[in-house]
Amino acid sequence: MITKDISIIRDRLIQGEPIGLPTETVYGLAANVFNSTAVSHIFKTKNRPTTNPLIVHVASISQARALVKRFPEKANQLANAFWPGPLTLILPKNETVSPMVTANQENVAIRIPNHPTALSLLNQLDFPLVAPSANPFNRISPTTAEHVDAYFPSIYTLDGGACKSGVESTIVGFEGDEVVLMRHGAISIEAIESRVGRILNRTSGSEKALVPGQHKKHYAPACDLIVTYEPLFMLSAVKQKKVGILWYQAVQIESIHVDVNLVLAPSGDLAEAAKNLFASLHTLDAMGLDLIIVERLPAHGLGLTINDRLDRAATK
Repeated sequence: MITKDISIIRDRLIQGEPIGLPTETVYGLAANVFNSTAVSHIFKTKNRPTTNPLIVHVASISQARALVKRFPEKANQLANAFWPGPLTLILPKNETVSPMVTANQENVAIRIPNHPTALSLLNQLDFPLVAPSANPFNRISPTTAEHVDAYFPSIYTLDGGACKSGVESTIVGFEGDEVVLMRHGAISIEAIESRVGRILNRTSGSEKALVPGQHKKHYAPACDLIVTYEPLFMLSAVKQKKVGILWYQAVQIESIHVDVNLVLAPSGDLAEAAKNLFASLHTLDAMGLDLIIVERLPAHGLGLTINDRLDRAATK
């Protein structure tokens, strides 16, 4: 159920129901962080393992500080530089944050979303929101209200238009004076390092998620997906299948063995590619394909984020 009426969404949240929340990254499935029943409902609705922590969305830095024991100096620098925005900070939680939210870990993931509708809603509430992506666990993240409604038609979704960034937030933690990259996202490594200097990279996938989005398999369509620098080369191994190719900048060669070709970013701009990534995968996923082949992007800037999402989507 899609609506633009914030009062309806606010009332549902106060009543302990989950809702679809627009952000600049992807749409979230949101609930009151302090309502354990509502938080539990999110895990059940998404079929998300309770070992996978949630991101808390707040309206201000002061609201973030009220949830944690410490706010390191470099966390403060990054918050001042990128909040509101697609950067999530991993900080030591205090007793107000339920262990259910953090998957029994001592740290909590927090950010301020850079979306006018989301911020308007947060400022009308007396509580922050947990808001993992509004999709069943491991499926393609939603970037429009329609995507959320297709997944969860019985839940109210606040329509905020198409997501501007199109991929999830970048997640960083802190070890002493070091900043640690935990998940690639909508803010590049280069942008973060321009603020705090060299950072450590701990983004490898695992079966146990220390932060959201770290599972080896994630963001996947219903059919198989292959990521490669040579999309047409893969066709020799997949004859007799209905195939779609998602190209980076342009269709290199037309083939009679390809049912559909889509292009992520005709301009070649990596931000455009990131914005279009999940929407393109949703389009292809709805075509009843047997296989989606995706052209791997350049390994720098947001190309690293996009390739990360594609590699996880391709994992068996």
